[in-house]
Amino acid sequence: MKFSEADAGGGYLVEGYSADWISISGRRYTRSLILTPSDIIEPWGPTQAADLNRLHLTAISHLSPRVVLIGTGERSAFIDPVLYLNLIERGIGVEVMTTGAACRTYNILMAEGREVVAGLILETNG
Repeated sequence: MKFSEADAGGGYLVEGYSADWISISGRRYTRSLILTPSDIIEPWGPTQAADLNRLHLTAISHLSPRVVLIGTGERSAFIDPVLYLNLIERGIGVEVMTTGAACRTYNILMAEGREVVAGLILETNG
């Protein structure tokens, strides 16, 4: 999916995505990554939702988000809440959804000026 209008004036925006890539600021990424309005951190460890562990979420928590989006790949996946309990206990909102939905939600929250971090899993990791 390609977004028709993306204004990156406030930070990094997802310009488009498919099952095996995410486009940010004119560059295609083919490996899982962490995205914030000011940083792109790649590669990020998990290659599928089942690989996600506390260390992956610790890397996200060090970025001081108010909202964390976890993109689980093409399909929705259940993530054990115990993995992100530390974030919730610190008052950080956590939402788990497909990577496509996480890309769209990230753009909205970022455009609103929210302190959002997205952990986006690309299962192909090519």
